[in-house]
Amino acid sequence: MKILVCISNVPDTTSKINFVNSDTEFDTQGVQFIINPNDEFGLTRAIWMQQKQQAEVTVITVGNSSCEPTLRKCLAIGADKAIRIDAEPTDGFFVAKQIAEVCKKENYALVIAGRESIDHNGGMVPGLIAGMLDYEYITNCISLEIDNGQATASREIDGGKEVVTSDLPMVIGSQKGLVEESDLIIPNMRGIMQARKKPLEVMVASDASSSTKTVSFEKPAPKGAVKLIESDDIDTLIDLLHNEAKVI
Repeated sequence: MKILVCISNVPDTTSKINFVNSDTEFDTQGVQFIINPNDEFGLTRAIWMQQKQQAEVTVITVGNSSCEPTLRKCLAIGADKAIRIDAEPTDGFFVAKQIAEVCKKENYALVIAGRESIDHNGGMVPGLIAGMLDYEYITNCISLEIDNGQATASREIDGGKEVVTSDLPMVIGSQKGLVEESDLIIPNMRGIMQARKKPLEVMVASDASSSTKTVSFEKPAPKGAVKLIESDDIDTLIDLLHNEAKVI
């Protein structure tokens, strides 16, 4: 069984965020990048299937050469090979189109993509891939078992979870619960050394236009000054909560 895991190269949540070019582009200077957490949950589940079911695991990303350290980490975690599509990931449609074109050539039985990335939180790439390939699609996936070409998965729904079955090929939107944080694989020295010898293929992007354009980014408004009142001044507290904070 061939599994493709889609990887987003995202800023670490501890990084300070700034924008350049009239607030139309993200400033990457001094920013540490990591594997998108929802993608990492999916990658870990794929590695489990690799170990138990002899699956072949390939990771893929759309981006420039700065993404390669993230792909090498995926290889150190246990992926068999990596693909980098050499293009700027301008929007979700463009990314999905590039990945779908690769899938058409390789016939992956399972495509795993994080349900959303933590930078743009678009949440559209896995669904678009499934639509372009006419694959079954399960998002918010919190468990997955595959036996004889049949998948049984659980996904989060309002108020609980839903168990569904599907034939392969399929796309899932991974998240925490597919594996737990304690199950995430930390690359050891052997894995890091092996990753250097594993194939990392750079592919030319296929023809595809972006469907959206970023007009500008905007930071949240700075927090206002804190107002301190006496502990027994209940009337002032209620007035501030009602008229200024507008929470009551």
